[in-house]
Amino acid sequence: MLRSLTFALFALSLAAPVAAKEKAADPAAVEMTAPVFEMFRLVPGKTEEFIRDMAKWDQVSIAGGQLPTQLFLHAGGEGWDVLLYKPARPKPTTEQEAAMAAKAKQMGLPTGALYYVDVREKMADHVHFEGTGPLTAEQWVAQIDRERADRKRGK
Repeated sequence: MLRSLTFALFALSLAAPVAAKEKAADPAAVEMTAPVFEMFRLVPGKTEEFIRDMAKWDQVSIAGGQLPTQLFLHAGGEGWDVLLYKPARPKPTTEQEAAMAAKAKQMGLPTGALYYVDVREKMADHVHFEGTGPLTAEQWVAQIDRERADRKRGK
């Protein structure tokens, strides 16, 4: 599974939006979320229901001015069914969170513990992690070199 995840993450990093690749130079810039990856192995017979639910939750995100989640379906490799990618994005404002909560309520979607129970009925296994990036190897090496130079200078 790890090898498939590595290839999937590499493919996603190539498809990531350019805006997410550039850090804001302004320290007062909007705070961003971390990129999130989720890989699911679904309960047999629950794939369509899971994806239909994702479409509903995308409507909630859109109501709050957020982008829909990027969905990748298994086309070969090890045992996963669906990979979700949520690129770095501005953290929702209080108003956006309220709009999303109102949309979820309007649509009758489960939240809190009920959401957890609902989604767990559809998944057999799940991997969730946050990361930094996307960035190139060259950008990472430059960052490491800057940090080492700063440390050497006592910063």
